[in-house]
Amino acid sequence: MMNAIIMAAGTASRFVPLSEETPKGLLDVRGEILIERQIKQLQEAGVTDITIVLGYKAEMFQYLSPKFGVRLVYNEDYNVYNNTSSMIRVVDMLGDTFICCADHYFTDNVFLDKSEDSYYAALYAPGNTNEYCLALDGSDWITAVRIGGHDAWYMAGHVFFNRQFSAVFGEILVKEYGKEEIRQCYWEDVYRRHIQSLPMKARKYDNGIINEFDSIDELRCFDASYIHNSRSSILKRICEMIPCEEAELHSFNRIKHPGDYLSFSFMKGNESYTYDGRDASITRNSL
Repeated sequence: MMNAIIMAAGTASRFVPLSEETPKGLLDVRGEILIERQIKQLQEAGVTDITIVLGYKAEMFQYLSPKFGVRLVYNEDYNVYNNTSSMIRVVDMLGDTFICCADHYFTDNVFLDKSEDSYYAALYAPGNTNEYCLALDGSDWITAVRIGGHDAWYMAGHVFFNRQFSAVFGEILVKEYGKEEIRQCYWEDVYRRHIQSLPMKARKYDNGIINEFDSIDELRCFDASYIHNSRSSILKRICEMIPCEEAELHSFNRIKHPGDYLSFSFMKGNESYTYDGRDASITRNSL
């Protein structure tokens, strides 16, 4: 019997300022909540044993359990370690398992096509890319994974572990999770280190089926309603202060600092600004 793990613990720090108010997986995209759409697609494919790993703003996801009958698991290390800290909390649940991210939007139901082989969904990047690029043999088995490449298939979207893969991967993860460098990396990096023991194929998809949005600008290209209405009270406040329309604001980037407040830069046309969450002030930056 198949099950699914949906990763939803991360802060989506590149998605400021929307992620400050709403976790990325709970955004309304083209009239549907991202994670709800994914749960429905899994259930349509007959996968009803679904576990969601929570962390950032976990309380906002609680309604999903009574609404969809999903299991919720909390990762208290979500803001300290990478997604290996989420995977270790569900390692005993791995079998014939889909591994998903809460913020993906699949235009087609990718879970309907069943496979006996483990696979990682893959998209093709013409030109240079900084993604996790795949070296494949003639049958699309993954022989190596390299960060960055040129004219390459790369990891994108959902993953399927069969029982054999899960047993070996789970044993490796449990054994290595005590190492600080493992806790700080992605589970995909653990896979890369032990790729010879973990046979996995690439399942190739046409562009447009698997969609992930790393910024508001990317989301606007997919859902034009966000051009004029970001659903963000922070952006609406900025528009009142400058003043301007939301459509004029773009290129949002979080500014790292030791405090626990939000700070980010953004552009209005060709003008650069900084938002300081300590007092909700805006500063125009000199060029």
